[in-house]
Amino acid sequence: MTRTTEPTKGTVAPGAALSMPKSRIAPPMEAPALRWGVLGTGWIAAQFTASVTAHTRQIVAAVGSRSIDGARGFAARNGIAHAHGSYDALVSDPGVDVIYVATPHNLHHEHVLLALNAGKHVLVEKPMALNRAQAAEMVVLARARGLFLAEALWSCFLPKFDVIDQILASGMLGEIRSVYTEYGEYLPPTHRLFDPALAGGPLLDLGTYPVSLIVKLMGVPDRMVGLGQVDPSGVNGQLAVVMADAAGNIGTMATTPYGFSPTNAAIVGTGGSLRFGSEFNLPGPFELRSPDGGVVLRHDEPVGRHFDGLFYEAAEVARCISAGKTETPCRPLDATLDTIATLDMIRATIGIDFSAAGLVE
Repeated sequence: MTRTTEPTKGTVAPGAALSMPKSRIAPPMEAPALRWGVLGTGWIAAQFTASVTAHTRQIVAAVGSRSIDGARGFAARNGIAHAHGSYDALVSDPGVDVIYVATPHNLHHEHVLLALNAGKHVLVEKPMALNRAQAAEMVVLARARGLFLAEALWSCFLPKFDVIDQILASGMLGEIRSVYTEYGEYLPPTHRLFDPALAGGPLLDLGTYPVSLIVKLMGVPDRMVGLGQVDPSGVNGQLAVVMADAAGNIGTMATTPYGFSPTNAAIVGTGGSLRFGSEFNLPGPFELRSPDGGVVLRHDEPVGRHFDGLFYEAAEVARCISAGKTETPCRPLDATLDTIATLDMIRATIGIDFSAAGLVE
């Protein structure tokens, strides 16, 4: 049961009178309605469109694809009024306020720059880019043009992570000593993740979630060790790394596309720990535990998936743009750059090469 008294700073001691913070996220239906253009017609584009249409007042006004047939098919399946047979046509549409970039991540750099240069605000699927240099170029352009830009790392926009942010700010966990994370999911050999030309491998796809959590809590690591395995397709098949900050605090991350793992995480501090009751990056419950392991507080919410959570990022983007903001505190651009810098370190540690996807470093 959640108690109602104020948290005690610095500890989650057994028997302490604590209260679980409440999410401060405004109801998504109250976010001002913007007109969205979806750039790309893959699986995540369909999930985003369905979630946003069902749970917000946002208007998915147009879709762009490499072919008019692909765009018209996606528009018909998803109830979208306008279809464009090129990405240039989509970003030039005067009936679109903001572009959601949903193409494979090796194309994010090109397509974000295309949209920004057309004067459009942008929400781009994670990871924002293949490396920090590409991401930094996007950030510089968005800031120079006064346009909104954010990475669609949808976990960051979920109500449960706003609650976790308040817990961290309260000091209840004390100093973070270790963060344990992993993400495993079965993906068939025909999946795009196994294509070297698309910068395949699990790191930039599945791995972005655990890496972003570690960086959020510990910053860009000071040092790192790791191991990886090459898949027969030529991409990195799976990997595990251990990273440490300057004080020696430890973060671990492993990711694989060969099968489903718990996809869980634990945050261990000097004053207590936080444990997730389901996949850490999805809607779902978590617990605060005292240093001796006893459950002190529990955050309960239904376990959900993309349809149950993607709309939060769209509502936040609409609120920010309507208020004249060019980035969101839910996923600041500097936080995105730090995550990608850490992904670069992991690639260097494991020896992952994206030259087949055209990346020149």
